[in-house]
Amino acid sequence: MIIERNITEITQFVLLGFSDFPRITAVLFVIFLLIYITCLTWNLSLLVLIRMDSHLHTPMYFFLSNLSFIDLCYVSSTVPKMLSNFFQEQQTITFVGCVVQYFIFSTMGLSESCLMTAMAYDRYAAVCNPLLYSSIMSPTLCVRMVLGSYMAGLTGSSSQICALLQLHFCGPNVIRHFFCDMPQLLTLSCTDTFSVQVLTAILTVIFGIANALVIMVSYGYIVTSITKITSDTGRSKAFNTCASHLTAVSLFYTSGLFVYISSSSGGSSSFDRFASVFYTVVIPMLNPLIYSLRNKEIKDALKRLKKRITVYC
Repeated sequence: MIIERNITEITQFVLLGFSDFPRITAVLFVIFLLIYITCLTWNLSLLVLIRMDSHLHTPMYFFLSNLSFIDLCYVSSTVPKMLSNFFQEQQTITFVGCVVQYFIFSTMGLSESCLMTAMAYDRYAAVCNPLLYSSIMSPTLCVRMVLGSYMAGLTGSSSQICALLQLHFCGPNVIRHFFCDMPQLLTLSCTDTFSVQVLTAILTVIFGIANALVIMVSYGYIVTSITKITSDTGRSKAFNTCASHLTAVSLFYTSGLFVYISSSSGGSSSFDRFASVFYTVVIPMLNPLIYSLRNKEIKDALKRLKKRITVYC
């Protein structure tokens, strides 16, 4: 290929995606399209609902609205390209497009990890210090925590991109995945990737293990506080306050752990690709459902919205 820059000889990559399943291509396309549409609909609806209903202008729903925004960006960084490649003979992506795709994907993933930690602290304050909750979780602190999550994700992702751009790619250029992920890119590099692997390990410790430990400590205090509540009603209410977040965190970190383990082998088998669909598409779709399914405040907000629509009509 024509050398366009002195850091790489490759100007585009081939994304194999699910091309090795030609008999069910149409079925996979329909399934992934429906999941993507559902993900967009649920997250956008939750964002609009929280924005429109003043009763939901609380720290918990402020964090939740940002989680929906992150999930929208996260899923949209990979799925549209995957869907467009289903019926294209040459499933290619430019080098720049590949870098941009991974940058957005990584930024949103790292930001979500930090936001999950912020939400755990919010639940800790709500359960362990209910009388001081309003003063602890002030609007200023909430904004700072969210901005800090975005900045941390942006910084971590930028460092990876800078390291990635130092690598030399001279072929092959075939990525056995449906999006540009770091493990697959590293296997295609013609130069030593040790420094990038070290950086990735450091980011895993900071954004994965450290955040997970903070969340575990928060829930350790939460469980201790719940056991001290004498009434069954009080314990049930306190548990329900944290159940949705705990479920979302469990899904997020369980899938992340699996991906981290599988990435040691390149993460390019058919099973790995289908497993990647779970953490890139399914989890962002499930998050708004997890937080809304048994949430009385969300249901009440929907009823109020329905009444407003009825009045206007």
